[in-house]
Amino acid sequence: MKMKRGDAIDIFKGCGFNAEVAITDFVGKSLIKIIDDNVLWMHDQLRDMGRQIVQRERDPGRRSRLWDHDEVISVLKRKKGTRSIEGIILSLEKGKTLPRLTGLASRLACLREICEKYFGVCSEVENDDVISTNTFEPMVNLRLLQINHLRMKGSVKQVFAELKWLRWKGCPLKVLPSDFCLHGLAVLDLSESNIQQVWNHEKKNKVAKKLQVMDLHNCTYLTDVPNLSGLPLEKLILQRCTKLAKIHDSLGDLTTLTHLNLEGCLNLVEFPNDVSGLKNLECLNLSGCIKLIALPEDMSGLQSLKDLLVDRTAIATLPASILRLKKIERFSLNDCLLLKQLPCTIGKLSSLTDLSLNGSALEEMPSSIGNLINLEKLSLRSCHSLTSLPDSMGNLKSLIELFLDHSFIKELPASIGSLSHLKMFSVGYCRALSSLPDSMDRLGSLTWLTLEKTLVTEVPQLVTLNALENLDLGYCEQLRSLPESIGNLLNLTSLYLQNTMIMELPQSIGLLERLVILKLDCCKYLRRLPTSIGKLKNLRYLMMAETTLRGLPEEIGMLSSLKILKMGKNQDPQRPQTTGGNLDTGEISAHDNLEPPILPTSISNLLSLEALDIHYWKLCGKIPDDLKRLKSLETLNLGWNDICSLPSNLTDLSILKTLVLPHCKQLKVLPLLPSSLLDLNAANCTGLESLPDMSSLKNLRELQITNCRKVIDIPGLECLKSLRRLYTGGCNACLPALKERLAKVALKHIRYLSVPGNQIPNWFVPEILSLPSRRNRGLRGVIIGVVVSLDQHAQDNFRNKLPAIVDVQAKIIRQNDPIHTTVLNLMGVPDTDEDQLYLCRFQEYNPFVRMLQEGDQIKVALRGGPYFSGLELKKYGMYLIFEHEDDIDCDDDELFDESQQSVTHKLAKFFSSL
Repeated sequence: MKMKRGDAIDIFKGCGFNAEVAITDFVGKSLIKIIDDNVLWMHDQLRDMGRQIVQRERDPGRRSRLWDHDEVISVLKRKKGTRSIEGIILSLEKGKTLPRLTGLASRLACLREICEKYFGVCSEVENDDVISTNTFEPMVNLRLLQINHLRMKGSVKQVFAELKWLRWKGCPLKVLPSDFCLHGLAVLDLSESNIQQVWNHEKKNKVAKKLQVMDLHNCTYLTDVPNLSGLPLEKLILQRCTKLAKIHDSLGDLTTLTHLNLEGCLNLVEFPNDVSGLKNLECLNLSGCIKLIALPEDMSGLQSLKDLLVDRTAIATLPASILRLKKIERFSLNDCLLLKQLPCTIGKLSSLTDLSLNGSALEEMPSSIGNLINLEKLSLRSCHSLTSLPDSMGNLKSLIELFLDHSFIKELPASIGSLSHLKMFSVGYCRALSSLPDSMDRLGSLTWLTLEKTLVTEVPQLVTLNALENLDLGYCEQLRSLPESIGNLLNLTSLYLQNTMIMELPQSIGLLERLVILKLDCCKYLRRLPTSIGKLKNLRYLMMAETTLRGLPEEIGMLSSLKILKMGKNQDPQRPQTTGGNLDTGEISAHDNLEPPILPTSISNLLSLEALDIHYWKLCGKIPDDLKRLKSLETLNLGWNDICSLPSNLTDLSILKTLVLPHCKQLKVLPLLPSSLLDLNAANCTGLESLPDMSSLKNLRELQITNCRKVIDIPGLECLKSLRRLYTGGCNACLPALKERLAKVALKHIRYLSVPGNQIPNWFVPEILSLPSRRNRGLRGVIIGVVVSLDQHAQDNFRNKLPAIVDVQAKIIRQNDPIHTTVLNLMGVPDTDEDQLYLCRFQEYNPFVRMLQEGDQIKVALRGGPYFSGLELKKYGMYLIFEHEDDIDCDDDELFDESQQSVTHKLAKFFSSL
């Protein structure tokens, strides 16, 4: 069970301990740690040692603490608890019943049930799913109790008199009983329960004299918060109590309250106007109270308030008294769609460190913002009505983070250069911003600068931005060059230039020795890389997809740390289009008169390379044997090239997992492949004549050879026990060998299969009109088969771009309404008019199968408005696989008649008949 530091402190305090001192002491002695999200962490061995000490007492009923689920159930149901028990932790699943006892107690309970049912006696016997409150009576020292989703019955008077902490999530009660006397209770957690009213107003003093924490989050039936006056409450959590419309005025008198959380109370219309008593309140969360239109008029009493969160409320104006919040540090007004302005006195919040107005209707930032001398973070993302910032912004000497993304800022004030402590600055997607002030070069502390999708045409001199680590200029479609001064950014680790008009990189880029990521995707005018790129010793990711590069410098082989090199091209390249600027004639000519592509021999020196993508480079001839030196390679994409051969043996690439070779039409032979291979795609290699022996590819999951018309065999196919997807559409010459090698064992595991063919199994049915129910036999899968043909004379924009036919759908129809549609994965677009058979096998864990219910219909049809012109769905059918229908061992199938044979055996017989 995870526990946060704050929760532990509440428990300690409720038991009379100095919580802060205790936790600090434990941390100092390394007995616990505080990890992410303020969660307490203890080493397993230390925890187990503590548990072993408790478990020295062999009788669970005599132990001081109980946490094991089975032991707790046994003690409670057998009524074995004693005064030794001080703490119990029990969490039942919502909606689950208590497990029945075993042994003698179970048999006696069963006997009593039979007597009551048939003879009308033993009516006093308890419901097996309910615990009687008298079970807890012997536990007079019980202080900590968690009984999530437990149901109890009986009187609770004096039963929990010593209890300090009660967590009863999923409590089934609508109101706590009047005799529920918890005089010493400090923490009450009834979250996620059916509570409508915590207690009757007149009973509060009996119930909660020492109550410090009340957690009612997700009590969606709670309509009323009772009179709270006089209670020593420190934390009140009413998060997502969606029926709560009003808070009792007594809330404003809780002088001890430090935390109040009303987030997500969707129907809360008003907040108590008199909050003068909340002198110790530190955190007030009203976010998501979408009907709340105003804050209290007089907030001067909130002298200790540090966090005020009012995101997604209907607040249109802030009260003038807001300036009295002298200790406020975090003020969040995100998505306040009616808030158009801030009070001029906002600058009086001298302790404010974090101000967030993302998505608000703010039209103008008051000049007094410059008085917030302690402000460290200002976030104005998606403020679409905000077009400018005041010059006083330069006075925010403590500002560390400034986010203006997706706003309509047209220009930045020159004073922004005075933000000497600014580390993160983002104006991404500010589409009205076309320039940056020269003063930007004074931001010496800046580590993160995002200008993505702005209209900037040039980058200012960056000589002094020595601390910059991340520079994002992606999608700056007017940016045509980088300054030589970029070489001064010696700490730069990430540089994003994708979708810009950059034609070349400056030689000084080689000075960026700490650069790890360089992204140049879709730079349509980038024709060359500088030789200095080889000096980027720490570069790991070089992304250059869809550029006009036709070669790489030999120095590329010096990138000893490079792991990912992606420079594939668009298979349908078009002349670049300008987006505001004009290219001169020489530039266009350079694009039209492309030189033959060249890959440097030094590429084989990239010994750390894990992924290489050079598809559609129009490479010709032979891939050199030196490629085998790339022993770290896991993914290799050489598709859409005119290569005629690969290295003679690829087994040296011992960890290669994915080999992508589609549309290499000159390739005739595949070499021996490494046993590590998981996916092999050689679709549309129309010149391919032979495949290597694949029997060693024990891990191969997918094999694509669609339209490889000259391939006559797949040696070793019968050994591929891991194969799940096999696509051989259009491979007519291979079909005889395929029928022989496609053993039953392989067929049982294949999920998607395509072969030339015009038939479907005659034991398939065209559609399921009403899903049958088979008693005690669950549905284990659905097989759908379709026969399609594609007219090669028809024209469309997809057959050369999409790797699969995406126009055949299977639908689940319930009571005449389609409730689920899945597109059949018909991988491999045939290049012939001949019929192709596709089989798709959906397993029981697939959503298509999981959603099926008795009485449902299943239908197969073409989508309305198909992508592929000339596509004809000629035949289709399906088969439901129920439990045990495919479990028979292969050797046993012949012992049964056809109706009793396994699905796999029948499929094998069908394929042999094609």
